[in-house]
Amino acid sequence: MRKTGWKKLWVTLMAGAWLFMGGDAMAAKLEIHVDAATKNLPGHVASKQLEVQIEKPEILLISNVVYEQVPSRGYSNVPMQMDILKPRTGKNLPAVVFVTGGGFINANKDNGIQLRMHLAEQGYVVGSINYRVAPTARFPEPLEDVKAAIRYLKANAEKWGIDPEHVGIVGGSAGGYLTAMAGTTSGTRSFDKGENLQVTSDVQAAVDLYGLSDLTRVGSDFSEDVQRRHRSAGATEALWVNGSAVFGGKDGGILADKEAVEAANPIHYISKNSAPMLLMHGTADSVVSPSQTDLLYQALQKKGVPSERYLVKDAQHGGIYWTQKPVLDLITRFFDQYLKKSREK
Repeated sequence: MRKTGWKKLWVTLMAGAWLFMGGDAMAAKLEIHVDAATKNLPGHVASKQLEVQIEKPEILLISNVVYEQVPSRGYSNVPMQMDILKPRTGKNLPAVVFVTGGGFINANKDNGIQLRMHLAEQGYVVGSINYRVAPTARFPEPLEDVKAAIRYLKANAEKWGIDPEHVGIVGGSAGGYLTAMAGTTSGTRSFDKGENLQVTSDVQAAVDLYGLSDLTRVGSDFSEDVQRRHRSAGATEALWVNGSAVFGGKDGGILADKEAVEAANPIHYISKNSAPMLLMHGTADSVVSPSQTDLLYQALQKKGVPSERYLVKDAQHGGIYWTQKPVLDLITRFFDQYLKKSREK
């Protein structure tokens, strides 16, 4: 083939590749004759047309992103992971860290998918994390993990399309407790340990869903039998604070070390630098006393920290009420107030 022939073939191939790879941008430039090849066929039946208004972005899922490596169970470098939901917008967006519950003994980052998707569709990069749990880990190690996840997202803001100045946190149950801890300790470096220490773990908003606030009174709204169980050495809040005697912890219930349990309560850390907080609890919660979030709410109010508390009628500890639109919209509006509107000023 002559040189000019090769040149023409190359131009043709490149033009074809450009056409197929151009995607939406190319489609907008091309003059398209819809159904041009079939409309003149005998017996042609017209198709129905659906008009679609673009109301929410496409969401990308990036799974098992390692945000830190920590010592755990005799190993020096156990990876802690997060799943990231990233809206495809081409803009830097505020971010929210989701902290799952699990009774202090589990931390499955697959949980909360409806809340996470809702937030992502509303324009947030959402990272759902796992973290170390009792009995082989104890406070403050799980809180250190949460703060490491926040720092990871800030340190890699460009990679994930995040505005690092506008980061929030949300969690339920034990995750709500860790969310409250992260929110009340914002403005301090007390629990910053590990990687990405060039950035802070401060958050600008926190949403605590049916979390614990005073670990010595988890069952205070329930029967004496339930309260007695919470005072036992086998209660998970006791393992959270004391650890397991088998793994070097202290034997006994939640009151075995009053200084340690005080240091593990978010109320202890409230200051003028604490993040604005939304607290929510179900009136039918039979696992964590509804008064737990009220204790924290009253303490936040006394210290002048912007805060709101809502009781969800008939809602239990997790479950279907927490995936309904009024709840999801309330959480979104709170984040919008502190993570979006402040960017517009």
